[in-house]
Amino acid sequence: MGKPILGRDVYLALAAVGWADGTLDPDEADAIVRTALEEGLELDAIQEIEDATKKPLDIGVIDRLTMSKSDRLYVYAVASWITRLDGVVTAEEEEILTKLGNALGIPETPRKHADEVLQQIASLPAGDRPDRFDLLALRASLEERLATAQAARAAQGGSGGSEE
Repeated sequence: MGKPILGRDVYLALAAVGWADGTLDPDEADAIVRTALEEGLELDAIQEIEDATKKPLDIGVIDRLTMSKSDRLYVYAVASWITRLDGVVTAEEEEILTKLGNALGIPETPRKHADEVLQQIASLPAGDRPDRFDLLALRASLEERLATAQAARAAQGGSGGSEE
């Protein structure tokens, strides 16, 4: 299956986001574990992630050295989606999303764009359930928007997004 792009610490951070409101419901836990499985992580890492969905933990440190800007946006968008699964985003969830965005080094504007893409995909029929939410479409859409934004900046003589 190849080397995973996102490390186990990303999924541990997603679990921490899920716990932000004091509970991690089964849909949120399933979404985190399923995403890690789709990424192709080793079974011992999957077990650690599954354990993190059973008891609260802190976001901790995220190793983003091997993550592209697109990877970081994807992680943020998945976390944002997890906070919305129960239909209510609490102040605690907003706070931990901000903490995650900061840990991932994502500026405010790209966070807003990621949330917009997330909302578009989640608003598709049955898109709000973890077994129906199209994580691959989310990732592809974020990558496409990021490439478009970088091309526009390059055309204007700005930086092409060397922040990776």
